[in-house]
Amino acid sequence: MFTGIVTAIGTVRAARRTDDGLALDLASPYSDLERGESIAVDGACLTVEAVEGDAFRVHIVRTSLDRTAFGGPAYQEGRRVNLERALRLGDRFGGHIVQGHVDGIGRVVRVAQREDARVLDLRVPPAVRAVSIPLGSIAVDGVSLTVNALPGPDSVQVSLIPFTLQHTTLGDREVGDAVHLEGDAIGKYVGALFRPWTERQESKET
Repeated sequence: MFTGIVTAIGTVRAARRTDDGLALDLASPYSDLERGESIAVDGACLTVEAVEGDAFRVHIVRTSLDRTAFGGPAYQEGRRVNLERALRLGDRFGGHIVQGHVDGIGRVVRVAQREDARVLDLRVPPAVRAVSIPLGSIAVDGVSLTVNALPGPDSVQVSLIPFTLQHTTLGDREVGDAVHLEGDAIGKYVGALFRPWTERQESKET
């Protein structure tokens, strides 16, 4: 489990297609990574397969490539990525519950400056929009953010403070860019619990 508090920015050192997915070598400032541990890369929970000097390797299987932007052209040598190591018992819980399970790919549709913050409007999949509420939580490329507003039926607005812009890759995002999204876990569980009831109500109305 993660909290959406990015602790380092890594850089793609190499990206290699394999028969069963994609292998990424990522340079990072972490000095004590171990094989087998979980790490969130742009919000996706991956397993450290190997550690070589200041770099580590992860493997992304085909099913994950289908659900994320890792399968696209953006993840090439030189791309910066947000990194977060798995939460340890006793760690400060500064963000929100982030499982590292990407719910879908969003798209930046608007970037605006508002006083000392940068505002992003994101087009999001229906499943993410359904669990998004004003002042609720959402993870964007692994960063825990507060939903600033819901400007449209398929969109979510987030606000990036200067610290977030300086310590994550979200300051690099421009209109048209794809981002990994994870909806609020509590909202997803509540929605799943109420789904049978809402489906019964809908069937009565029809």
